Order: sequence, then structure tokens, then C-alpha cells
Amino acid sequence: MNKERFSYFIVAIALLVGAFFYSTTLQSPLISSLNFIKTSYHNTTHYISDSIDSYFFQADEIKRLKKKLLKYENNHLVMQELANEVSDMYQKNNSSLKSNPKVELVRTISYEKFGNTNRLWIEVPEYNNSKIYALTYKELVAGIIINKNNKALALLNRDIKSAYAVYVGDDDAPGIAHGNNQETLIVNFIPAWFDIKKGDEVISSGLDNIFIKGLKVGKVLSVTSSQGYQNAIIEPYYKSKDPSYFHMIRSVR
Repeated sequence: MNKERFSYFIVAIALLVGAFFYSTTLQSPLISSLNFIKTSYHNTTHYISDSIDSYFFQADEIKRLKKKLLKYENNHLVMQELANEVSDMYQKNNSSLKSNPKVELVRTISYEKFGNTNRLWIEVPEYNNSKIYALTYKELVAGIIINKNNKALALLNRDIKSAYAVYVGDDDAPGIAHGNNQETLIVNFIPAWFDIKKGDEVISSGLDNIFIKGLKVGKVLSVTSSQGYQNAIIEPYYKSKDPSYFHMIRSVR
């Protein structure tokens, strides 16, 4: 009798786990609760860490930040000069074009599932679940952010559903980059008349209205031809094993 009860218990647990795994109705409140707990935990640990740092390492930290500030101020002046030159060029040519991307820092909460390091829940304030957002790490393309169960889910480069428009090589050959759940990426639909070779750099094209043009994606490892197009295997630049913070491009223009 005990064996029968134990068997029923195991079957019930399996059915319950299966229901949670496949049912978004059951998953949604559970994910919300877990993400709230994780966010609160991150906020608490960061507050404690910042308090300790400010108490014990304040002097050294101030010196380091002052050096960084000088560097950033110099870079800001250079970028401001370039922005002014571009603005003047637009005005002289009576152009209505504008370039003012909105970028903000976002924090990861957790992996979507254990064992899959290509998908992350992201803490995004005022999230518009009808849009796809660009995810970057410094000047590197890291992936995209999509909606899942009305929450922000990051698909890193290697995820098979992470796709965006790119340019390949010096001649800006257009293509579509996506992951294949491996260490490399794939760029499909490169027109056959472009000369693509090993070592060519791949950058975001901006033609998808997700990324701005010129962010680094990776380098070409090999090229094949199929049905009038070329396909390139790419070694990605972004390879972080401990993703904590990213930048999200909320709007390109």
C-alpha cells in the first residue's frame, strides 16, 4: 500500500511540474513572484556592497572615479564636436534626418531556465511589450530583448531566435545575423556578388530599426554559398560568462 501511495505521489508531482513547465497561465504569477524576490535581493545586496565600499574604500574609489571622469569628459567633448559637425552638415543640406538614440542601463534578474545561458530575464522600467529592443555590452552587440508573458526577456547572440540586420566586410554586404545555440553565429542572405572572406568584420547595419549602425558583432570564420546567397559563420565579440548589466537601446532615432 505504501508503494502504491508513493507511486501516486511521484505521478502527481510529475504532472504538477509538467503543468508549470508548459502552461503560461501557471508560469506567469510564479515568474512574477520569483523575479520580485530576486530583484529585491539584488537591490539589498547592492546597497550593502555600496555601503561597505563607501566606508572602507571611499578614498581610493574617489581617485579612480576622478581619473575616469577626466577620460569621459575628454571623450564627451570629442563626441560633442562630431555631433555638432553632423548637425551643421544636416542644416547646410536642409536635411530632416536626426540621430538621437535613447540608451539606458538595465540589470539582469536571472536566467529564464536552468541550463540555458542564452536567455535572461531583464529588469526594464516602463517596458513596452510590443517592441523589440537592442541589447549591447559596451560597444558590442549582445542580443535583443523581446516580450514573454509581458516581461522583458533577453535573447543573447547565441540564441537561435536572436536575429538582427548586419553589414559584412568593407563593402557593407547586407545580411541577417542569428544564433545557432553554439559558440558561433550565422549570417544568412548575403548577396552572392559581394566578396566575403575570412577575417571580415561584421557590424550592425541599423536597417532593422533596432540597433544603431556600426556596433561590433564579430569576425567571419568561413563562408559558404547556397541558392544564390552566401552564408557566413561568425565568431562573436561578446562572450560574457557572467552577465549582470547591459545597455538597452530604447529608440534609434
